[in-house]
Amino acid sequence: MMSPGVESQLHKLPWVCDEGPGTTVILQSHIDCGSLLGHRAVYRMCFATAAFFFLFTLLMIYVRSSQDPRAAFQNGFWFFKFLIFVGITVGAFYIPDGSFSDVWFYFGVVGSFLFILIQLVLLIDFAHSWNQQWLGKAEECDSRAWYAGLFFFTFLFYSLSIVAVALLFVYYTEPDACYEGKVFISLNLTLCICISIISVLPKVQDAQPNSGLLQASAITLYTMFITWLALSNVPDQKCNPHLLTYLDNGTILAGPEGYVTQWWDAPSIVGLIVFILCTLFISVRSSNHRQVNSLMRTEECPPILEGTQQHQVAGQAFDNEQDGVTYSYSFFHFCLVLASLHIMMTLTNWYRPGETRKMVSTWTAVWVKICASWAGLLLYLWTLVAPLLLPNRDFS
Repeated sequence: MMSPGVESQLHKLPWVCDEGPGTTVILQSHIDCGSLLGHRAVYRMCFATAAFFFLFTLLMIYVRSSQDPRAAFQNGFWFFKFLIFVGITVGAFYIPDGSFSDVWFYFGVVGSFLFILIQLVLLIDFAHSWNQQWLGKAEECDSRAWYAGLFFFTFLFYSLSIVAVALLFVYYTEPDACYEGKVFISLNLTLCICISIISVLPKVQDAQPNSGLLQASAITLYTMFITWLALSNVPDQKCNPHLLTYLDNGTILAGPEGYVTQWWDAPSIVGLIVFILCTLFISVRSSNHRQVNSLMRTEECPPILEGTQQHQVAGQAFDNEQDGVTYSYSFFHFCLVLASLHIMMTLTNWYRPGETRKMVSTWTAVWVKICASWAGLLLYLWTLVAPLLLPNRDFS
């Protein structure tokens, strides 16, 4: 939708350039209407995707087994599902512009915030499982190679985090300005140091033998990544080299190099890659930890079904969910609703549609991402101290 060839075709739709192709559109200043067609088309495309998955979120509520007639829609009827999706998409492109983009922006903010939290849950779970498996193999094989591997990745993650902090201070702060950015970077760095120290305290190690610096280093690196995404939305050209702005000669610049109407930048590309990995992770993996499975509404395959899960006769697979589904259909679709909103915000750089065809970077995007990073750190801290605060609960 944001490629030039597609944008040129979007002029034919009723909601674009209502006053003609020469209408002024503002992105921190003035640019031509055609420059924002892809941006607004992404809003409609992701609205259609989110609406489609939300429809199935409602449809699949309380589906307990494949015996429920609604389960057939989850696992079949693909032609009709694609037909419904195409129909919603076509209809979305005929929604009058009006306040649609402005209102849908706030839906995107909330959904993206929740999806970032899901990413953090998956990262914490992945780091715990990784550390647990490699420690187990080190004990089984009586080999120091596994310990060396854990040390290498822990050192790598912390090194990348230190480099990230240095680059953030260099490119997103000024000696006599950008005080908010300095506070965000310093505060998140301090919090990361604190959770790293807590993760290796003797009492925490006794209660959580699998906790360690590998998980803390992974969370630290991801926190620096979220901080980078937040600072890339600061609406101040001095503090944000990625911010699109306007010069007196009418040229639109993205930082010092001067790319014309540059929507794609490094934070967006890296964010897109992380988004794809997390969405695939949600779709294919069940956790080794019961608490995460409970949160993500998934479970390991019941023992009675393991023997028939992959068994096939004459090309016909057995139904392994007759006695109970192995994941929540409804919650799965809800995660994809949030993923649709998150990809919408990522592709559009979290720029908010405003009055008189205006696209602006706002502090709302900055605070949402910073608060998400704090929530992730608090969540990881809880996984460390919960066994101490609730000794009667099973946190194995």
